[in-house]
Amino acid sequence: MSKVVFITGASSGIGKAIGEFLLVKGFKVYGTSRNPENVKQSSIELVALDVRNVASIQTAIQTVLDKEGKIDVLVNNAGVGITGPLEEIPLEEIKNNFETNLFGPIEVMKAVLPSMRQQKVGLIINITSIAGYMGLPFRSVYSASKGALELITEGIRMEVKPFGIHIVNVAPGDFATNIAAGRYHAPLVKGSAYEKTYGTTLEMMNEHVDAGSNPNQMAEAIFKVIESQNPKVHYKVGAFMQKFSIVLKRILPDTVYEKLLMNHYKL
Repeated sequence: MSKVVFITGASSGIGKAIGEFLLVKGFKVYGTSRNPENVKQSSIELVALDVRNVASIQTAIQTVLDKEGKIDVLVNNAGVGITGPLEEIPLEEIKNNFETNLFGPIEVMKAVLPSMRQQKVGLIINITSIAGYMGLPFRSVYSASKGALELITEGIRMEVKPFGIHIVNVAPGDFATNIAAGRYHAPLVKGSAYEKTYGTTLEMMNEHVDAGSNPNQMAEAIFKVIESQNPKVHYKVGAFMQKFSIVLKRILPDTVYEKLLMNHYKL
C-alpha cells in the first residue's frame, strides 16, 4: 500500500511543491488549505483546515483517517511570515504569528499522534526555518516562532520515539515562493525611528525571496527524509551561506556574530 502523506498549507509554495513531487513518487497525498474551493489548480486532494482552529484540525485529520485508515507522514508546513520593528508590531499580529507557526503545528501533531501510536509507526516533519536559528533584525517574531518549533520538536521527538514515531525538523532558507505576499509586515511609518533601517532591510528581504532557490529542492529533501530508515533531528535546506550562517553562530563570539548580521543588513 502507498504511504499516506498529510501536508498542511499545500495550496501554494513549498507545500504544493512537496505534494506534487510526492504524488509523482507514488504516495497518496492530502494537502490542506483554509479555503480549498478557492484553489483553481491542484493535483493534490485538498481538505479544509485552519491551523488556528483546533476543531478544524481534528475534522481534517479524521476525514483522511476515515478515507485511508492511516496517516503515515505528516508534513507540518503551514506558516506565515511577519516583519517589522518589534516596537511597531501590534500584539495581535504577534499572537497570530505564534498561533500559525507554533501552536497550530503543535495541535496538528496532537491530532495525528494517537493514530500513529496505534500503528506503532509514523513520521512527522516540521518545516521550520534557518531564520529560527538566530534572532534577525525586523524578523524577531518570525525567528522566535520558528525557533520555538525547533525546540518543541527536539523535546517531543524523545517522548514519542518509544512508539516507533520519528519527528524531525527541516529548516529551509530563502525559496522563490509567494510567502512575501502573504506575510504581515508592519507599515513603513514616515518619521519613525526605524523608517530608514527597516525600509532598507525590507527591500533586502524581498530580494532574497525573489532570488530564492527552487521549491523543488525542498520537495526532494522531504522525500529523502521520508525514505530514510533513521532520520536525523535537524535538516537544513538552502543556499550554502544561509546554512553556513548557523555554523558561524555556533563558533563565533556573540558580539562578533551580531556585528556580521548588522553589517549584512546595513544597520
